[in-house]
Amino acid sequence: MAAGRRRWGKAATAVFAVVVVGAGTSSSGPAAATSAPQPTRPNAAGAQREAGSAAGAADVPQLTAAGGLYQWGTQKAPSPMPPALTSGLSAVSAGGEFGMALKNGAVLAWGDNNFGESEVPAELSSGTSQIAAGWTHGLGLKNGKVYAWGNDWYGQTELPASVSSGVTAISTSAVHSLALLADGRVVSWGNRSDVPDFAQSGVSAISAGGDYSLVLKNGSVFAWGSNTFGQATVPEAARSGVTAISAGYEHGLALKDGGVIAWGHDNDGQTEVPAAAKSGVVAIDAGWNHNLVVKADGSMVLWGNNTYSQATVPKPPVCGPVTGASAGYEYNLVITDLSIRCRR
Repeated sequence: MAAGRRRWGKAATAVFAVVVVGAGTSSSGPAAATSAPQPTRPNAAGAQREAGSAAGAADVPQLTAAGGLYQWGTQKAPSPMPPALTSGLSAVSAGGEFGMALKNGAVLAWGDNNFGESEVPAELSSGTSQIAAGWTHGLGLKNGKVYAWGNDWYGQTELPASVSSGVTAISTSAVHSLALLADGRVVSWGNRSDVPDFAQSGVSAISAGGDYSLVLKNGSVFAWGSNTFGQATVPEAARSGVTAISAGYEHGLALKDGGVIAWGHDNDGQTEVPAAAKSGVVAIDAGWNHNLVVKADGSMVLWGNNTYSQATVPKPPVCGPVTGASAGYEYNLVITDLSIRCRR
């Protein structure tokens, strides 16, 4: 088992694992857990490591489209997608082997349900503002209150009293979660509940990684937790002017002046930012060991582990400008604007 490939981590986002073009919000990728059953896969050493491009990507037979929602990547990607995903979606969050979407305030979930992760609480059938998918559990935010369901091996669904009101953002990984309160204070629960002094006030964005966390404060990225591969060592370039963050399994992303900054574990090239992601980027999301970013023109750039084509833009390319996206365990979810005609 190669380090960082078969253990739990992170999406995140996500984990508020949702990115929205032009929103300027932070995002993060999904999570995965060593404790949970995991699919085997070939050694990634020979996997393609080039950034995907809408102009010349390889065919992706796993690509599935349900109206405005596209899903591709690992053979373990959530399937089938329910008919309700054909229109009206405002956000998506890719977890381990299940997916979540937000439609008119209602949370939709599909895919694996070994731990009840696809059984959304009835309270979230309306009025939900944010979603976050972990490895085998989910989070929802409604009227400032956090809801959790699914796997609770590490206390992922045992919510502290402080997240019952006044919450403005949520993020989850495999086995720990973060919430941002209206006063700029961060709350953490699950297998990691520590919150350092710098995250007790003034925080504007959060992202839960593998066994570490990222926060954004006054344009500067701060991190704490496991630092085996430097994932909690923020580079100097990300100490000012940052507008969005996203924590992967053992790597981090930051968005600054339209360009992506990456650091941490580079076993699959996930910190080797391609030229296309160094300008014009408006949203970022780190998956387990791959990344997905959205550019101002609605196109995507992907890089990192590509064992299941998760780091390859599909061909034919996703139809319509991307309005929401999430990088999961080894797959992606993307919302497109179907009101704009596609150019093949």
